[in-house]
Amino acid sequence: MGLFDFKKKKEKSKEAGCCCGGNCTPETMEQAEQEKAQTGVKVLGSGCVKCNQLEAATAEALKKLGMDTAIEHVTDFEKIAAYGVMSTPALIVDGKVVSYGKVLKKEEVIEILKRVRG
Repeated sequence: MGLFDFKKKKEKSKEAGCCCGGNCTPETMEQAEQEKAQTGVKVLGSGCVKCNQLEAATAEALKKLGMDTAIEHVTDFEKIAAYGVMSTPALIVDGKVVSYGKVLKKEEVIEILKRVRG
């Protein structure tokens, strides 16, 4: 047995039925699932420089498209993990993960919004 027994951790996570290895409750998971189903635009991340850059580019894109949509910045790890995102910043549009792990430019966000929201 080694120091890093990934198989046991993976099995424990599966047994717990959640992405955080059993540290959350059914109530918190249900709440996270309900939040995922909500429409709107969200930036997932800790609040670092890259997350803030993505939020700014998204705000500019929404303004350019004439979409009066507030951006929610999600910093809670359990809520981020509920989306299956392990690399931030991430952009969520109407409950769908449309980008993760990179800072998008305004033009890229515009294209994504056009595609997702038609």
